[in-house]
Amino acid sequence: MTALGILYPGHFAEDDYPRIEQLLGGDIRVDLVHTDPGEDGTPQQLTAGVDELRLAGTETVVWASVTGSSGYGWDGAHDQVRSLARLAGTPASSTSLAFVNALREIEAGRVSVGVTCPPEEATLFTDFLRAGGVTVTGLRSAGPVSAAEAAGWGEEQVLALARAADEPDAQAVVLPDTALHTAAFVPLLEKAVGKPVLTASQVTVWEALRLTDRRVNAPELGALFTRQPIVQV
Repeated sequence: MTALGILYPGHFAEDDYPRIEQLLGGDIRVDLVHTDPGEDGTPQQLTAGVDELRLAGTETVVWASVTGSSGYGWDGAHDQVRSLARLAGTPASSTSLAFVNALREIEAGRVSVGVTCPPEEATLFTDFLRAGGVTVTGLRSAGPVSAAEAAGWGEEQVLALARAADEPDAQAVVLPDTALHTAAFVPLLEKAVGKPVLTASQVTVWEALRLTDRRVNAPELGALFTRQPIVQV
């Protein structure tokens, strides 16, 4: 059994994680611990959750916040996960770093981004991607939308955001909002735009697996988990 630890701020799209656990098969466990809803990512916010995951015996810890990781900049986000790894006694990462690593995995150097967050948060994230060597070809905002509102979005709204964000020269579409439910929609999103779509819950779990040196074939979670060609519909 591989046990993955996720630190998730608040209560929004956390039910994506048990869904992903089911799709990955019976020998992978995804343990999710909630932190305070503020997404600042300070050591004080993360410490209590890390203690709970350590007691659960997780092998990795990923901080599932984009705002609370990319907001520290490229170097600051790496300092944050180094501190998190020391606290947890396991390899650690964050959702922001997961996006960069996942884009490298699928060899997508040019991306378009769809967000629901305020403009300043979107800019911090796109600057973070650029610091990681990613070219951002376009940014489309459907907001600002509160996390609670985003958590209430269904398939059609998420699909509309992906389509609006897509750019012809982008090799992938990135939807970084950790409050969006996306785990059930990834193949649909990819067929709609004809290219890989990376979402927050998807890359967070993929990153946790990567830290354990595991690769899992799960077509229901999109190209990141299969590397199969996408047929646009």
